[in-house]
Amino acid sequence: MGDGGQRRRWEYWCVALRFSLLLCFVEQVSAQIRYSIPEEVKEGSVVGNVAKDLGLDVSSLVERRFRIVSGSKDALFQINQNNGVLYVHKNIDREELCDGTGVCLIDLKIVVETPLEVHYVGVEITDVNDNSPNFPEKEQQFEIAEHTPPGTRFQLHAAHDPDVGMNSVHTYKITSNDHFEIDVRQSDEDKIPFLVLKKSLDREQNHNYTLLLTAIDGGNPQRSGTLNVTIVVLDSNDNRPVFSQDTYNVRIQENVGVGTVVIRVNATDPDEGSNSEVEFSLGKTLRRKVYDIFELDRLTGDIRVKGEVDFEDTEVYKLDVQASDKGQPPLTVECRVIIKIIDINDNEPDIDVTSLSNTVSEDSKPGTVISLISVTDKDSGINGKVISSISENIPFDLKPSYKENVYSIVTKGRLDRELVSHYDITITATDCGQPPLSTFKTLSVQISDVNDNSPEFSKKPLELYLVENNAPGASIFSVTATDKDLNENAAISYHTIRGEGTQNDMTSFLNINSDNGLISALKSFDFETLKTFQFQVVATDSGTPSLSSNVTINVFILDQNDNAPVILYPVSANGSAEGVEEIPRNMNAGHLVTKVRAYDADIGYNGWLLFSLQEVTDHSLFALDRYTGQIRTLRSFTETDEAEHKLVILMKDNGNVSLSATATVIINVVEPKEAFAASDVKSAVKDEEENSVTFYLIITLGSVSALFIISIIVLIIMQCSNPPDDSSKYLQDVNYDGTLCHSIQYRSGDKRYMLVGPRMSIGSTIVPGSNGNTLVVPEHRRRASGEVRTYPNLYSP
Repeated sequence: MGDGGQRRRWEYWCVALRFSLLLCFVEQVSAQIRYSIPEEVKEGSVVGNVAKDLGLDVSSLVERRFRIVSGSKDALFQINQNNGVLYVHKNIDREELCDGTGVCLIDLKIVVETPLEVHYVGVEITDVNDNSPNFPEKEQQFEIAEHTPPGTRFQLHAAHDPDVGMNSVHTYKITSNDHFEIDVRQSDEDKIPFLVLKKSLDREQNHNYTLLLTAIDGGNPQRSGTLNVTIVVLDSNDNRPVFSQDTYNVRIQENVGVGTVVIRVNATDPDEGSNSEVEFSLGKTLRRKVYDIFELDRLTGDIRVKGEVDFEDTEVYKLDVQASDKGQPPLTVECRVIIKIIDINDNEPDIDVTSLSNTVSEDSKPGTVISLISVTDKDSGINGKVISSISENIPFDLKPSYKENVYSIVTKGRLDRELVSHYDITITATDCGQPPLSTFKTLSVQISDVNDNSPEFSKKPLELYLVENNAPGASIFSVTATDKDLNENAAISYHTIRGEGTQNDMTSFLNINSDNGLISALKSFDFETLKTFQFQVVATDSGTPSLSSNVTINVFILDQNDNAPVILYPVSANGSAEGVEEIPRNMNAGHLVTKVRAYDADIGYNGWLLFSLQEVTDHSLFALDRYTGQIRTLRSFTETDEAEHKLVILMKDNGNVSLSATATVIINVVEPKEAFAASDVKSAVKDEEENSVTFYLIITLGSVSALFIISIIVLIIMQCSNPPDDSSKYLQDVNYDGTLCHSIQYRSGDKRYMLVGPRMSIGSTIVPGSNGNTLVVPEHRRRASGEVRTYPNLYSP
């Protein structure tokens, strides 16, 4: 008790002295304090006054909740909130806390509140000599032949001391004797004891030796451990095997095949017979993993690969190999085989992807981060150096960060979902080994839509050919626009643009379905009143903000045969189509009796009138021109001819369903004298009728001339404002040969069409149609403007 108490007091004095020195030299860097205490100090031992060293007010520690908040080792220390002293709470065993010979440091995090402050305190646990050297076995036995030469070495079990530094195994001692001594060989960090025979043995003098091997550490006070060494002296076999080398060094590549010979150790024995036969074995104190990976051929000394050799698991293996002969007793010798593993490039790089989002807006700015990736390789050296890249010809780039093998994928160009809506970004990581290994990982990125495309019409402008007399409310046309965007950005609605009181604004008579673009007319159009007009349709998408585009629709009204011929002459006073003509009896054949005049408001075939005799008294006397309506005599009159003849004239147009009118002409044949007298009597009445007819004719001619002049002006304006291949132009003109007419030309595609009356140009080809006469104008007769002409016939006296 006296020695133990004195030793304990000496330890306490040492601890106190260390505390004093530590408190004098405490460094505070970035609010961090470091203390040092030895292990195994009593519970409650003071480590240091943290509050004082931090400059905290001791009186406010309780109020500010002065406490330790660090990790799992907190229970080793506690802090006194009343005085700010850090003290030991539980027994500290350095060997349990820290493995190895490095510094054993415990970091504590101390917090005070109001205001919140965080301070870091490091406590270094210094080693004390609290562990004695320990042998793996209590006893070791050797069998030594009596003729064993002095200087022979026998490897003894090495003692292990968990302490470090001077407190670890320092030296070995053996019981004093005449034949054996201890030799210690330094191998890496270990001291390996050898039992050395210093004097030849004589079995007849002493056949058995019992020695005590003592391992002593360098602590103060020193600690020791013992091993009972028994030597049995054998007779005869007086030579032990000898290895060609004490230490074998070999290098092999990892992943060598099972059964590969790593090295062959060689030992020889100068004895003869069974005493010279050597068997090999692995030492019994090696790590379990060594036995799993390597095996030793007991006869040949070949060390072979038994399991998987992985550099990433273990870089160096140390094997103790024993060689024993077959003498009685067998002689054994040991050597060390050091196997160093050479790294090969057997691990592919590993790519870890952290996606921020798999959807990127097409209006994202260059430099937008879409994903973070990190690359690792388990190999070392050049085999572990990795070069990363991504797919080419995509608007994305791989941007390295401040940390090695950490990258971000960013946009590097403008995205357009309408061109490419989806990208598969392939990330390639290739190491620098030989041959290089690569890893691929694909990141799918979807481009989301923004409203950046206006609706588009397939053709501008559009042309609509509408037959007159359409049913009000019925659909007449449909427009369709497309939008390259998606969803709401591609949802299109339609509306028309209202005119601002313009003369030819027909928009108010049209209705358009906003959902499907179906256009219906609210009124029936009349070709004779309106031949053409245009309006605009606007297509608007539902994006935010919305985008729109418009298209001009040129509407051409097509004629129907809806007007019956109108008779201008003969017309009686009461308005009926009847007239009386008197001719002298002495008129010769071919005399023009009269001319029936009529017009049709329609055009083309619908307005082309043909005359025929529906009823006649004598077919041999009178003839009717089918095209002009002229009535002429076919022969001279005879005495037997009647004095009064009735002719019923039928005027019929050439529509599919033709319309007609009839006029009645009474022809009285008189003697020449009576004819002159009657002519004087009737002159006044006829002058009156002629004046009326002339008045109507003048009005008609004036209207047609005015329409012609206006058409010429409109044509000039349209030619100046539109390209030559625009929609059809209208031109009206007058052609008088006893018949009034006007014409309309139009172009459709690469052909020109002409709607004509009864007189057709030479070289033109008639193309019958349902709505009028159509001529395809030959190339050499086409005009540069490409207009379309329509000719409604107007017959006048």
